[in-house]
Amino acid sequence: MSDTLETIKQQIGENAILLYMKGTPQLPQCGFSAQAVQALMACGERFAFVNILDNPDIRAELPKYASWPTFPQLWINGELVGGCDIIVEMYQNGELEPMIKDAAKAAETSSDS
Repeated sequence: MSDTLETIKQQIGENAILLYMKGTPQLPQCGFSAQAVQALMACGERFAFVNILDNPDIRAELPKYASWPTFPQLWINGELVGGCDIIVEMYQNGELEPMIKDAAKAAETSSDS
């Protein structure tokens, strides 16, 4: 397995809430990443991110690994949730915030033990 795939698996495994995006939460480099960040920030929990523009290997490999061709990609507890449209839709219908809060709480509990 490639080092890049190992890195992706490690990132997903170590972060309960992880957003692969273009740019950073403070400075998104595309509108879709900006919308995803806004929805996540509105949930009120910290989340990890990977700027795929700084990581061309991950940008190339992640779509194959995830079977999801576009960015951003939100991963919660090791599961791909989806991209911008899904994130925004889940936020608007009230599904995203409880998922984010549960993942943050579980991660906090496991790091305390």
